[in-house]
Amino acid sequence: MSIFKIEGGHRLQGEIIPQGAKNEALQVICAVLLTPEKVTISNVPDIRDVNKLIFILGELGVKVEKVADNTFTFQADEIDLDYLESAKFKKDGSSLRGSIMIVGPLLTRFGRGYIPRPGGDKIGRRKLDTHFEGFINLGAKFRYNKDEYFYGVEAGAEGLKGAYMLLDEASVTGTANILMASVLAKGTTTIYNAACEPYIQQLSKMLVKMGADISGIGSNKLIIEGVKSLKGCNHRVLPDMIEIGSWIGMAVMTRSEITIKDVSWDNLGQIPSVFRKLGIILERKGDDIHIPTQETYEIQGFLDDSILTVSDAPWPGFTPDLLSIVLVIATQAKGSVLIHQKMFESRLFFVDKLIDMGAKVILCDPHRATVIGLNHESSLRATTMSSPDIRAGISLLIAALSATGTSTIHNIEQIDRGYERIDERLRSIGAKIERIEDSF
Repeated sequence: MSIFKIEGGHRLQGEIIPQGAKNEALQVICAVLLTPEKVTISNVPDIRDVNKLIFILGELGVKVEKVADNTFTFQADEIDLDYLESAKFKKDGSSLRGSIMIVGPLLTRFGRGYIPRPGGDKIGRRKLDTHFEGFINLGAKFRYNKDEYFYGVEAGAEGLKGAYMLLDEASVTGTANILMASVLAKGTTTIYNAACEPYIQQLSKMLVKMGADISGIGSNKLIIEGVKSLKGCNHRVLPDMIEIGSWIGMAVMTRSEITIKDVSWDNLGQIPSVFRKLGIILERKGDDIHIPTQETYEIQGFLDDSILTVSDAPWPGFTPDLLSIVLVIATQAKGSVLIHQKMFESRLFFVDKLIDMGAKVILCDPHRATVIGLNHESSLRATTMSSPDIRAGISLLIAALSATGTSTIHNIEQIDRGYERIDERLRSIGAKIERIEDSF
């Protein structure tokens, strides 16, 4: 186990290149199971969750080769389906929520797919019903072993058949899984209330390059005409919009000037406008974001002068993964804001750590918190804390970078699940952060 030791109060300066998008990488890496041909994926983030998924694919028999930094080739021409029912897979798969997305490709290509109940962030209940109801609509038979928390789906002798389905929620991973299962199903599949995040669009475009027939990309209604087989392709992962938002938070909280390079502005959606509502200056320079030094920033109210509410919503609404960062930024703003986390009931429970640091935050209920900004008139105090999940972890790190004194963050493996070499990259622009092996 490792810890971060952060000496707060230092300003940052320089340029940052965002890593590849974690959520997209998990989807497109699972898609390599749809073809026996070689698939090359570049801009793959070197983070724990992605590396764990690549390891699982290797154990499943996929030939994996790292051909350059952040670039891999995958060839799924000799798959060991027996691994799926082994004790080793039950252990490997249960530690990664993203492993659920291997089920759709395996089901449609090989007729069966199994998965232990996936792990991941402790941010509340995250059901899998959308995934399996989609597979059942395509003709698969579902079974669940309650004693081992083990899920399975199997296609009949004739394989999967296209169907019309209205998803119960616009689940990103659910949409990705059902989409991948549909591309090799017989006939036409219509997925209504589909998620339409840029990462789903990227997966769709990759599948089209592989030979899939998908229309409606970018909308909440996807129509898939099944094909007999798919081929290999080259694909590049988008920059991670959540990491981009995190770097914005680091710059603002430390009153620093940084430039985030090659952010793919057209795929950022509401992110720039939400940060601007907090009073933050973001300058677009080509495809870069420049954040100038801001000694103060004032939260805007609504047009009727009522308190600003920032809430999450399915794309093109604001992503829930950035609400924790917005909350931390608001602690040093001028003004107040209500944070409404609609999707996950435990994601705001990290605010007690911020309160310990001197932030003025009222946790109204598991979904809502009111933040009264300190306007940098009173700095946060350094403290010792533990990272409960990826996004809360990076938010606490941002708070520590701005605090007076030296903070310690335990359980940083949670941060490493989503952020590539975050300590090294922070040091490169002036942060005082150390990774220390915890002897306890």
